[in-house]
Amino acid sequence: MLNNDPLMPAHRQVRHVTREEPASETDTILATRDHALIREWAALVDAKPATGECTESGPATVLKVNDGGAGLRFNFPGAAPFRLISWTEWLDHFNRHDLTFVYDNPRTTHPPSARYRLVRSQELER
Repeated sequence: MLNNDPLMPAHRQVRHVTREEPASETDTILATRDHALIREWAALVDAKPATGECTESGPATVLKVNDGGAGLRFNFPGAAPFRLISWTEWLDHFNRHDLTFVYDNPRTTHPPSARYRLVRSQELER
């Protein structure tokens, strides 16, 4: 749950965004299921879709991934311990597990923050 996560605030402070309903300059923490927005954020912070777990496309790259079972990660320049996967695989897993991408509004930090969380969508509805 977000309000138990020291890196993310209580869910009522999170602004849900889509391409049709974008963030404002004052929204600090955003949440989306919009694939295009996730990919835009990743391009902005140079993040590559990855996993640490064994999937159909390859073996696990770390012994234990402490992520609550999501299995999805991003690799960043200079920090790439996870196995790269395609956007198709990443987004299929994201949808199958009904996840929501929660992240810092890149318009409110300079340089844009790479901080993010993947949470079960139902956790944000509480």
